[in-house]
Amino acid sequence: MSSTAAYLRLTVTALMYATGERQADVAAGLGITQGQVSRKQSGSAFWSLDDLDRLSAHYGIPVPDLVCGADHAVRRLPAARRAAQLGGTQTTITP
Repeated sequence: MSSTAAYLRLTVTALMYATGERQADVAAGLGITQGQVSRKQSGSAFWSLDDLDRLSAHYGIPVPDLVCGADHAVRRLPAARRAAQLGGTQTTITP
């Protein structure tokens, strides 16, 4: 069984894919560096509760939806935030 931290990293990865963002884009949206996003996504640093609030604002998704899993979070992503190349379809991501 994966940890909550691992599920959150997977969720952020799924949201980045769904929006067509890179780590630098997420970093700019959260007001942190790309290196900080990289460390959080690799597991060498952890996403904080304050980070969750910023991720929520960045993606337009309530915090509880961010911790319900990648598929759930991507489904809650506002249509205006989705990358055009997805054509409205979603990929199921499993840990």
